[in-house]
Amino acid sequence: MSTLRQLSLHLASSLEAIYPAPEADSIAGLVLEHLLGVTPLQRRMQAQEVVPEEIAEQLPALEARLLRHEPLQYVLGEAWFMDMTLEVTPATLIPRPETEELVQLIIQECSEVQSVLDVGTGSGCIPLALCRALQPTQVTAVDISADALAVARRNAVRYGCEIDFQQLDILSECPRRIAAHTLDVLVSNPPYVLENERPLMRPNVLNFEPATALFVPDNDPLLFYRRIAALGTTLLRAGGSLYFEINEQYAAQTVSLLTGLGYTAVAARSDMFDKQRMVRATWPG
Repeated sequence: MSTLRQLSLHLASSLEAIYPAPEADSIAGLVLEHLLGVTPLQRRMQAQEVVPEEIAEQLPALEARLLRHEPLQYVLGEAWFMDMTLEVTPATLIPRPETEELVQLIIQECSEVQSVLDVGTGSGCIPLALCRALQPTQVTAVDISADALAVARRNAVRYGCEIDFQQLDILSECPRRIAAHTLDVLVSNPPYVLENERPLMRPNVLNFEPATALFVPDNDPLLFYRRIAALGTTLLRAGGSLYFEINEQYAAQTVSLLTGLGYTAVAARSDMFDKQRMVRATWPG
């Protein structure tokens, strides 16, 4: 029989083979909190308590998956976004802090919103957060992956959000049931990682997260932005807003693209690390 502290130390020590010590310690803590259903404070207060055998027996399998570089969120089956705990699977990208910043920007700028479209929804993190914060009457979310949409639908049920999920290829199809020039907010975190950036990526991303949600051809980095922005010219109402998460290398090009299509108030925004990771624009009508 082992105490909570002993199990945490063992797991953290094992994970130091592939993670820096502080990250290994953090992951170990999150795993134990998940298994025991406790908060970080409770974990620390209960550090000397013996962990039930049926809980401790689950640890080796989780440890083995983590040592294969599988992301913690997939191992636990959940990720944290804004104030939500969302189901995630290898069919969905793991929500990231910069996407939270994109959502916060929308919430700050768009106080009265009736309709929202999210392109490439994955786990549904963006429309769910906007649905809860802004309470629009019509929320549509599209993705090419049926498996991702199944996860997003379960997340929507968990948080009681009414969202029209649609499976389609945005490069060749249009979202259904959105009348022309009625949309208030169009948002997307589309694929934007270049194929030639693969060697720079960590194994836990490259080997596990869905490639279709990550990569674009080296010779056409703005492929999705061009298509989605063009759709915005027919779907957004006069004064409607467009928001993108972007590859920081292409901030100026994305701004130029939107300006060339007739958008106004086009601006790149920096994230918490002072990297230009967001672009916003207004459709003048």
